[in-house]
Amino acid sequence: HGSSRGSPSATPLNAAVRTMGILEKIREIENEINRTQKNKATEYHLGLLKGKLARYRRELLEPRGGGGGGGRGEGFDVAKSGDARVAMIGFPSVGKSSILSALTSTRSSVDSYEFTTLTCIPGNLHYQGAKIQLLDLPGIIEGASEGKGRGRQVISVAKTSDAVLMMLDAANGEVQRRLLEKELETVGIRLNRRPPAISYRPKGGGGVCLTSTVPLTHLDERICAGILHDYRVFNAEILCHEDATIDDLIDVIEGNRVYVPCVYVYNKIDTITIEEVDRLARQPRSVVISCAMKLNLDNLVPSLWRNLDLIRIYTKRHSEPPNLGEAMIVKRGTTIQSVCRLIHKSILETFRTALVWGTSAKHTPQRCGLGHIVQDGDVVEIVKKAG
Repeated sequence: HGSSRGSPSATPLNAAVRTMGILEKIREIENEINRTQKNKATEYHLGLLKGKLARYRRELLEPRGGGGGGGRGEGFDVAKSGDARVAMIGFPSVGKSSILSALTSTRSSVDSYEFTTLTCIPGNLHYQGAKIQLLDLPGIIEGASEGKGRGRQVISVAKTSDAVLMMLDAANGEVQRRLLEKELETVGIRLNRRPPAISYRPKGGGGVCLTSTVPLTHLDERICAGILHDYRVFNAEILCHEDATIDDLIDVIEGNRVYVPCVYVYNKIDTITIEEVDRLARQPRSVVISCAMKLNLDNLVPSLWRNLDLIRIYTKRHSEPPNLGEAMIVKRGTTIQSVCRLIHKSILETFRTALVWGTSAKHTPQRCGLGHIVQDGDVVEIVKKAG
């Protein structure tokens, strides 16, 4: 610690002053964006403002030096374990700790007042042969994206998760959901969305070149060059496979966005009308529950499993029955090549073919190459080269 004491950038005071300066700039840009009419003539100006905004937000969340409080902090360095990690996010006292206790064997402090969970508490959930790590994160509060509270640490853990379980109070769910989505959007977490179909490559010269396979209504070379100029990039190739927006382009340039599925869980449904429960239950990726009254909890885990997009496959040795007691949990769309790597990386060197039984096979068993995509319930036998 002694070496950093003398350097001015490492003092907490300087870090705080710098944070205040960035927050001020962010507010100014946000105000200007809100004041500016959105039409064809202002598109270029708005694009530059959005680019600056993204850059300042990144500076705020990834501070230089060690004094910005950006570290993980006590209780936040939870090792990733199991087949998937799910982060529970929600305002204080919406029932995250109760869910953790109900679904896993972990006891989180369950009280009906704010901020009972001050560290990140992990629990393990077993389903369909998979082990899913469930993290009860401290109640996220508005302003977490500005580093308030434990916000920065909460965000860093959420970014390493395979899915987000957003806990909402059924009586106030719509408002809470909007605030949390905006908060996560600000820090680069994109819920239930795919990465933009844009390929971006800085190059040595030739200026900014924009090409597309579809007509573009939001982007042109001038806008792209203006945004990249702010990132000190003057030569780049951009290829769009969709009618991308300015925000999509900025996400690709930033390169640190995380795209995760999210399940919306409305708790305390015993406090609202049956019509309201019905309306919430019909929304996409939504589950309505009551922890206190143990209502509909058995539908929560299957919904989470579907959104994680995981499948089970089984391996077998030659002339032996498959071991159906122990599934290998992989992402949907996994190939035989990835399965080999998961078993042992040296298998690829001696790989000859794979015998596959199950829904992905045209006939049983089917001889498959490394590019074959497995499906849920498949049995795979790896055949090695002779000798």
